[in-house]
Amino acid sequence: MISQQQFEKELDMIISNAIREDVGDGDHSSLACIPRDAKGKAKLLVKEAGIIAGVEMAKRIFKYVDADLKLEKLMNDGETVKYGDVVFYVEGSSQSILKSERIVLNVMQRMSAIATKTKEFAKLLEGTKTKILDTRKTTPGIRAIEKWAVKIGGGENHRFALYDMIMLKDNHIDFAGGVSKAIEKTKEYLKVNKLDLKIIVEARSLAEIEEILEHEGIHRILIDNFDFGETKKAVRLIGDKCQTESSGGINLETARKYAECGVDYISSGALTHSVYNMDLSLKAV
Repeated sequence: MISQQQFEKELDMIISNAIREDVGDGDHSSLACIPRDAKGKAKLLVKEAGIIAGVEMAKRIFKYVDADLKLEKLMNDGETVKYGDVVFYVEGSSQSILKSERIVLNVMQRMSAIATKTKEFAKLLEGTKTKILDTRKTTPGIRAIEKWAVKIGGGENHRFALYDMIMLKDNHIDFAGGVSKAIEKTKEYLKVNKLDLKIIVEARSLAEIEEILEHEGIHRILIDNFDFGETKKAVRLIGDKCQTESSGGINLETARKYAECGVDYISSGALTHSVYNMDLSLKAV
């Protein structure tokens, strides 16, 4: 994953771009009918059960819009919530609260949905050594908050982007002329460019796994689209030579069975690309 400093920078860019997109040259609805010096208070109301996420991100948004806004937290990221719960109160300039409202809701609804889905997977895997991972199948422009939500829900982050880890997938292997050529070229590239990046290699068969294992320095083998029986064979073949990861259409119905095959990780794009936003609202009080 990227450094904490880079992650913080990504969050700031998400907020500034959201303000640019939503506010533009001014929130004219509020400017038209709310006095500049008017003060107000609002509450974040939960309208659906799940895992709340994005409280700390909301705090950042309010601060970005108006440093004088005061947030009173009643619940923290990662807590289980139910209909009717109040997560926080925000108090200060009415114009500032209204300017922040939609961005805060969009962020928290999305993050809470992802955290809730991740928690479902994490609970299914309890009692095994397997951890649930996200993927790069995220919404363009807001990857940082979606991956943050996965962590809040009890999952772990895969690579953040193309630049922080090597992942040789089927197309890389085919374009390079095979597994061994792809690995050898990668190692030479890293050496020449003095890069210290972990290498993950996707395998489509047990034969490819055997070929991958002939090479030193592989961090993890991605066991892609194997059935349960093949996955068990793959795990035995790999042993403790490197980490193992199952992927390819794994869902809540099949995740536990793959975990019981002994893999270290399961990756699922569904954590971020197939969720419905949690129902939340910001109401004046």
